Amino acid sequence: MPLSRLNPEQLEAARAPFGHNLIIASAGTGKTSTIVGRIGFLLSEGVAPEEILLLTFTNKAAAEMIERVAGYFSRETAGKIEAGTFHAVSYRWLKRMERPIILKQPSELKTLFRSIYEKRQFHHVGAEAQPFSANYLYDLYSLFQNATMEPFEEWFPKRHEGQEPYVDIYLDIIREFEETKKEFGFVNFNDLLILMREALGERKLPYKEVLIDEYQDTNELQGSLIDAMRPPSLFCVGDYDQSIYAFNGANIHIIGSFTKKFPDARVFTLSKNYRSTAPILSLANTVIEHNERIYPKQLEVVREGSAQMPKLLIFDNLMQQYESIAQLIRRSTTPHHEIAVIFRNNASADGIEAMLREQNISCRRKGGRSFFDAKEVKAALDLATLVANPKDLMAFIHIFDYARGIGSATSRELFEGLVALGDGNMFEGMFRPKAMTNPFKARATNYQLGLFDHPTQIGSVSRFAHMGLDENFLAHPILKHPALNSDGVRFIDDFFRLMGSLRAKKQPQSIVRAILSSPLYAFVADQLASRRATLKNGEIDPAKKEESMERIRRKGVLLIQLASAYNTLEKFINAMVLGGRELSEGEGVNLLTVHASKGLEFDEVYVIDLMDGRFPNRKLASGAGEIEEERRLFYVAVTRARDMLYLSYAKHDSFKDTDFFPSQFLYEAGLLKKDRTYERLKGLSGL
Repeated sequence: MPLSRLNPEQLEAARAPFGHNLIIASAGTGKTSTIVGRIGFLLSEGVAPEEILLLTFTNKAAAEMIERVAGYFSRETAGKIEAGTFHAVSYRWLKRMERPIILKQPSELKTLFRSIYEKRQFHHVGAEAQPFSANYLYDLYSLFQNATMEPFEEWFPKRHEGQEPYVDIYLDIIREFEETKKEFGFVNFNDLLILMREALGERKLPYKEVLIDEYQDTNELQGSLIDAMRPPSLFCVGDYDQSIYAFNGANIHIIGSFTKKFPDARVFTLSKNYRSTAPILSLANTVIEHNERIYPKQLEVVREGSAQMPKLLIFDNLMQQYESIAQLIRRSTTPHHEIAVIFRNNASADGIEAMLREQNISCRRKGGRSFFDAKEVKAALDLATLVANPKDLMAFIHIFDYARGIGSATSRELFEGLVALGDGNMFEGMFRPKAMTNPFKARATNYQLGLFDHPTQIGSVSRFAHMGLDENFLAHPILKHPALNSDGVRFIDDFFRLMGSLRAKKQPQSIVRAILSSPLYAFVADQLASRRATLKNGEIDPAKKEESMERIRRKGVLLIQLASAYNTLEKFINAMVLGGRELSEGEGVNLLTVHASKGLEFDEVYVIDLMDGRFPNRKLASGAGEIEEERRLFYVAVTRARDMLYLSYAKHDSFKDTDFFPSQFLYEAGLLKKDRTYERLKGLSGL
């Protein structure tokens, strides 16, 4: 039984009575063992496995916990437990309810959002402030969905003074965006939770207890979904000192107000740290105690024996820091996969990665752009998506972003034109278009909402006669769009040819292979490689371009391998969208943002660029509340270390000719003597 391996504190928490239980589990105190123990206790008390719901921050964490449960009971029993992220569980439930949904990455839906935004003109408003860009407005809307339950028109003006004249236009963009998503069945990760919450209504889920991991990172949207579930028993595990996702709407007050929300709540504290040595834990505690204490706790070190003190490394300039750390890693006897370099901002990663490569040290980056964020991968998946679902407007727009002279708004009009030509079916509109004089819709005019007329007069296809196109294709009504040029028509021709060749294919692997070998994809790949190899003077470096092409080819090989595990295209695409962000590439030294390091641990850790402005990040930490989150980020970073911890900063950036002050956290850790500089930094933090 998993209970037999728990210490007294963990055992008491795992055997808590049914009801509202909060377990404060600091870094390295065995929260996973406690959760597995709790599941074991529930099963031993007669709770059926299908009556248990486990919500985790990553699907990987859920899989690891279920695997451990299977080791104590059986794989069949463990497999009946509903487990996964809020999004994964909501997705499965919506599928069971037979809701027609097509899951899209938020970054993909930005393109759809932009196609709607581009139809608006803001110059008539006469406001002093410039309107927000489409991408920034999309991010704000996503944050709004996660962070609050109040209406957007009330939430937005309080946060962004000077933007009031644009609110009506923003609201209408959002309205059309939501209507378009609903029309095509598109949902992003936020929508999964919103739809699940709405679907619950008066419906009661079959769970006797809901267990929630990383409870400190719950946002308002997730909290509202938990409330809508109305579980008879809650078992929430978290640590307020590790709440680091405020940028995504996480609200530390949810864990902080647990006992107020549930007057009958029981709070358990796990205090025995099994991960870090005493000096590392002491440093972490010394810094985090500068934050307000929500629940009292005092960590104890379980590990015994001699321990290396954390080391502060000070360098004259930035690149010297990266080079010296790479040399330290080269001389280290610690296996490279047990070494992590952790940084606050991705800007720090390029320098340390370059220096490691120079020392012939392999490394892997996580927390920046993932495999599935790569444009070449997204392009291949978008083309595959159109084969699986020809109604996918989003995939169409995203692909046509690569067509020269065709913007997002025109792409949408082309798609709608093909659908009109095919009586609702894009493929029919492509290959068997019905006779129509003008398949393109005219836009409405509304000056208040920034909507203006679009030129609706169609063009003549004779302007493309010199291109040597097939006569049947040249006669296609879609080519009458007035905004098309020769480059756009050539792209459409390649697109039509590829879609025609893919219609008869069924296996995901053969479809992906055909996409990657097509002239259309070759054109996309060439564009991407050229952009990545363009020098500051505008010239293209042939060696860099070939290197970029090789990376694109390697990603293609991996995508074909991934596709081989699926027998239907729909399952393959959904798996890539839902679980893609948890996959990573490479091996060797781990290069991690603090957020990406969460939940991991390593023998040897370097926390770099501990300069004021970088860590803490002053752009994000403009007040006392924000500096507390930066301090929690520092706490998370240093508690990833088991045995050796190195903290480093540089005094100067030669490239930008900028001087740095040390991070105030180095003073708080006792590694630097508090002086006037520290007092100045405290003042900047609003303390």
